[in-house]
Amino acid sequence: MTTTLLARTLSHLEWLVAARTENPPRNIAESGIIERLVRELEGRCTTTVTDLGNGSINVFARRGAPRILYNFHLDTVPAASAWTGSPFALRIENDRAVGLGACDIKGAVAAMLSAVEASTGDVALLFSTDEEAGHGRCIEAFLADRPDFDAVVVAEPTRAHAVLAHRGIGTTLGRFSGRAGHASRADAIAESANHAAVRWAVTALDDARDRDGVTSQGLSGIRFNLGRIDGGLKPNVVADSTVVRFGVRPPPGIDPRRIVDELQALATAPGGVSWEDGFIGPSLPHDPEHQVAPARALATKLGLPLGDAVDFWTEAALFSARGYPAVVFGPGDIAQAHAKDEWVLVSELASVAATYQRAIQLTR
Repeated sequence: MTTTLLARTLSHLEWLVAARTENPPRNIAESGIIERLVRELEGRCTTTVTDLGNGSINVFARRGAPRILYNFHLDTVPAASAWTGSPFALRIENDRAVGLGACDIKGAVAAMLSAVEASTGDVALLFSTDEEAGHGRCIEAFLADRPDFDAVVVAEPTRAHAVLAHRGIGTTLGRFSGRAGHASRADAIAESANHAAVRWAVTALDDARDRDGVTSQGLSGIRFNLGRIDGGLKPNVVADSTVVRFGVRPPPGIDPRRIVDELQALATAPGGVSWEDGFIGPSLPHDPEHQVAPARALATKLGLPLGDAVDFWTEAALFSARGYPAVVFGPGDIAQAHAKDEWVLVSELASVAATYQRAIQLTR
């Protein structure tokens, strides 16, 4: 690749990192990133901005009549504590580009912007802003119009390899009810909401362990996690309410909705607990039997090296659920995402920018 392509990539990454798109607080419009993005694409693509409210904004850019859609999210998680410098000032250290979102996934955005500048082929880009919110509103709104594309490439940190499979995800909140009173009561063990929640949790953990042998696309187990247990006042008061939050990440081909339902049903006194769904996201691919081969063919066509299935969830699954062959591809390692002093290798930015440029030129 040319030195100019890398220089432009780092230049774009500088202003992308400087834009404060943390989610929360979801001040995406206020960050100025939408206006700057549209300005950078002006004269190269036609752009449409759709503001869905509450920080959910789509920017769709098109040049020519492309058949492949590239998707990127512009939002980041809040900056972790103990950064050694400003999270919003890009710095280059030992072949590392350091800055909030540099890895997840503004580095890929910068690479694509430089590739679009350096090419003339057809291209379609969707920039969304609520991926880190964990509900997929931007993508679902875009898909509601049934856009006409043959396949989708979703940018996430995959170390510049094409990922064809990842886990689904299901999250939920449970409210266990008890009867408040003095802890000396004889029925305190049976009537405490804390006790009911713990009994359910132990059963759920055992059930999750029994599912470790469930395997699909090289991924095993359902990755059950108790994220929060919160209830009661103090040792001499029987807890009258307890909140439990849990999540699961089953492998491809296993419906997260079904796993969540089965774990909820393990509560020994289901009348004493109410459940409220969080986010339920399908796996990638949604239909392993029919979607793996087209996704692999897409990666081959674009010259992307194949990577292993991954444990983290991406919005590629939302495209796959609507029937689009989808792959996940981008610079960076998921181990750096959401971490303090988040970084991406400059050499990977260069490689991915060149890959994007070649892929776009395929449509000349």
